[in-house]
Amino acid sequence: MSLKSGEAKLVVAILALPRLYALDVSIPAYVFGRHPGYQVFVCGDHDFDPVDDSGDGSSQVLAADIRPTHSLSDLEYADVVVIPGYENPQDPIPESYVVALRSAVERGARTVAVCTGVFALAASGVLNGKTATTHWEYTDRLRMMHPGVDVVENLLFVEDGAILTSAGASAGMDVCLHVIRTDFGVTAADGVAKDVVSSRVRGANEPQYRDGTTPPRADLRATREWVIENIGSPITVQQMADHSLLSRRTFIRRFSRETGLPPMHWVARQRILGARRLLESSDWSVERIAGATGFGTASNFRTLFRRELGMTPTAYRTSVSHPDV
Repeated sequence: MSLKSGEAKLVVAILALPRLYALDVSIPAYVFGRHPGYQVFVCGDHDFDPVDDSGDGSSQVLAADIRPTHSLSDLEYADVVVIPGYENPQDPIPESYVVALRSAVERGARTVAVCTGVFALAASGVLNGKTATTHWEYTDRLRMMHPGVDVVENLLFVEDGAILTSAGASAGMDVCLHVIRTDFGVTAADGVAKDVVSSRVRGANEPQYRDGTTPPRADLRATREWVIENIGSPITVQQMADHSLLSRRTFIRRFSRETGLPPMHWVARQRILGARRLLESSDWSVERIAGATGFGTASNFRTLFRRELGMTPTAYRTSVSHPDV
C-alpha cells in the first residue's frame, strides 16, 4: 500500500526502527491521529524486527506489537517524519534507514526525533551544524558520538529549521502538539491537548526536569498561571516577583532557569499565544484583541505579531480560516 494519496491531508510517517520503544510510536500516532488533518502510517523495512534479542535477558520487550504498515520507500510521500526512540542508540541502524532519513530531510520534510531517535538523524549526517536535544541521560553520548551537533541539555524540545528533536516520551507529546499548532493553529493544538489530557502551556523552553537541589518555592508555575489569567493587564517583572514572594533579582534568575527565557520575553510569548487563540476562535477586531492580550495599541500588536510570526494578524486569521489542508 502506498502513502501517495489524493486526500487533502498531511501525511505523518512514523519510522519503525529496530529496537524501537513502543511508547515513542504510540504517542505520536495517538496525538496526530486525534486531528482530522493528518493521516498516520508506520513505515519500515519488510524484514523489520522490533525486538533486539541479545539473549542475556537485558533487552526490554520494546515493540512486540508494532509492525510497519507501509514500506520504507513510502517515506518519500511523508510531510512529517517521526523517528521514535530506540534502545542502544550507540549501535548502528540499517543503512536503508539512514539513506531514507537523509533523503526525507533533503527534500524538505519536517522530521521529529523523539528521545534517542535523534541518534538516527545524527547518523544520517543531517544534524551537523544544527542544534538538537535528547533525553538528559543521552546528551553526553550524543555529543561524544556526533561532535558536529550543537547539543543542548534540559529542554523539552528544540526546533532548528524543519528538524525538531525532543527529550523522552512525555516531551514527544509536547513536540507533536507544537507541530499541530504550527500546521493548524493554537486552537487546534489546544483541542488535541485537551483530548489527550495534556497541558497546553508547555513549550520548547520548558526544562526536562527540576534538579532536586532547588527549593520547592522556586517552582514558579503559580506565577506563570497568574500571568496567563491576567494577560490583558500591564505586567511588570516586579509584579511577578511580588506574586512569587521573591526579590526581583532572585525571581529573574529562577524564572529564567525554569523557562529558559527572561520574564518579559516569556510574557510576550504568552501574549502572542493568547492573540492567536482569539484570531482563530473569535471575530474580534484587531484593536479589541490587542487590548485583551495586553499589547495596548493595534499598531504595537501588529508590529510585534509580525516580528514573531512573519505575517500580520489579519493574514494569520485568513490562513487558519482557509488552511491549505
